[in-house]
Amino acid sequence: MGYPYWSLSQWLKRRVKEAVKAIDRFEESLAHEALRGGYDGVICGHIHHAEMRDIGGVTYMNTGDWVESCTALVEHPDGRFELLDCSVRDRLATPPAQPVPA
Repeated sequence: MGYPYWSLSQWLKRRVKEAVKAIDRFEESLAHEALRGGYDGVICGHIHHAEMRDIGGVTYMNTGDWVESCTALVEHPDGRFELLDCSVRDRLATPPAQPVPA
């Protein structure tokens, strides 16, 4: 057919790695700006991956997303932050279905 070899899996792998690197750079840039501004942390959302972590002395928090991963970030009255994963909580709270006799 005259076309050179092309691997879909290699192409996808490369694109995913590029996306992960871009997100990492974005998070590190935010943490740097927060530190420069004298802030303790930064809260973001909608990157689809909920997390709380330290980046160079700045607390980075991402809410994830509610639609696909059912995650949220809450602040307790004492100032603590917590990531909620409602999909796990709902699975644990729902009893398994019982078979129905025929």
